[in-house]
Amino acid sequence: MVGFKNFLDARGWEQAFAVYGDRRIVAIFFMGFSSGLPLALSGATLAVWMAESKVSLTTIGIFALVGIAYNLKFLWSPLMDRGRIPWLTRRLGRRRSWALATQVALMAALVGLGHSDPATNLEKTALLAVLVAFFSASQDIVIDAFRIDLLAEHEQGAGAASTQLGYRGGMLASGAGALYAATYGGWPFAYMVMAGCVCVGMAAVLLTREPEDNERDDDKGAVTSFAGQLHEAVVAPFTDFMRRHGEWMVILVFILFYKFGDALAGVMASPFYVDMGFTKIEIANVSKIFGVAATVVGIVVGGVLVYRLGIFRTLLLCGILQALSNLMFAYQATVGHDVGLLAATIGIENVTGGMGSAAFVAYLSSLCSHAFSATQYALLSSVMALGRTVLASGGGWAAQELGWVPFFIASTGAAVPGLVLLLWLMRRARPG
Repeated sequence: MVGFKNFLDARGWEQAFAVYGDRRIVAIFFMGFSSGLPLALSGATLAVWMAESKVSLTTIGIFALVGIAYNLKFLWSPLMDRGRIPWLTRRLGRRRSWALATQVALMAALVGLGHSDPATNLEKTALLAVLVAFFSASQDIVIDAFRIDLLAEHEQGAGAASTQLGYRGGMLASGAGALYAATYGGWPFAYMVMAGCVCVGMAAVLLTREPEDNERDDDKGAVTSFAGQLHEAVVAPFTDFMRRHGEWMVILVFILFYKFGDALAGVMASPFYVDMGFTKIEIANVSKIFGVAATVVGIVVGGVLVYRLGIFRTLLLCGILQALSNLMFAYQATVGHDVGLLAATIGIENVTGGMGSAAFVAYLSSLCSHAFSATQYALLSSVMALGRTVLASGGGWAAQELGWVPFFIASTGAAVPGLVLLLWLMRRARPG
């Protein structure tokens, strides 16, 4: 248990920040960059290209369905957890072989998508966009598992923070960067440049050693019978999770609700800005540019807090702070159009949200067994996504019925169930 004196120890904080210089953490950053690249290229950036090609708004909206692979990735994660790629797995190891294979396939799909033409062959564009999303989700599976396998429990906070920082860097490159490239070289050139950027993640994978536990597991040989393979790939990851975590049902419900209040407010943030009279330029400058910077700060701080305080206490602190940050929106609603206050509101919300995200990813990582990390993390992240999408989808109705001030107060209260479950889990983890 870290006492108050130890918490204030300057040397301890120096060591906490020093973990970000670890070559494994640096490698995880670049893998995260590669993970963040494809999302916009099959989503927002592709939508700009389609709009330029005079594709109907209805069709552009339907194209959002190509991203369903990110919600279903747990279905094929067992294959990537236990399956072996002939020759490649023997040479590189389980994680590195799958990472390299998905990255090569992703690069090919991106080049293909760049050479499609939404104006003349929309079906081809759709197929290639689906492939990009599929290989992107597959890359996420193996990179998440790689991160978990590489790091000790006390390093998972820094690993989660590094992944998220890299991910946002990748999204920035494939968003603004791709648009710049398309402006000067055309869309095929832009997508080729983005495909080339995946090499950053490939280099990080190839320059990082396969975790020793994985090497030993791979040396044991594979189960030959179909029933044995099915059990190892599908049944074993779930039974292992339930065996190691007797309170697994509570854990899943906690994962569902931990960031519910944050998600509820976040889903209605943009309509709120417009309703308060902020211009698109003001929203872009404060919410996107300043907001991203604030999130980065929060992620780094969250990773350091996990290192210093442990996962549970960091989750509790960040959970309380991110819930209270919603009250800033309630105050903003009473004041109305005030750019300075908006900067403070978004700054506080994004810093606390980034802190909570870093701690939350570290917690999810700590729940996974190294033997089944790909499958288990994919499942847990799918539960997390369910809370941030399906449950938060009623936010518009609630805001319309309640009004802005009561809505944001209610979103603060929506965080309470997750915090109550967290306190119960903390008590179970440390009786007395």
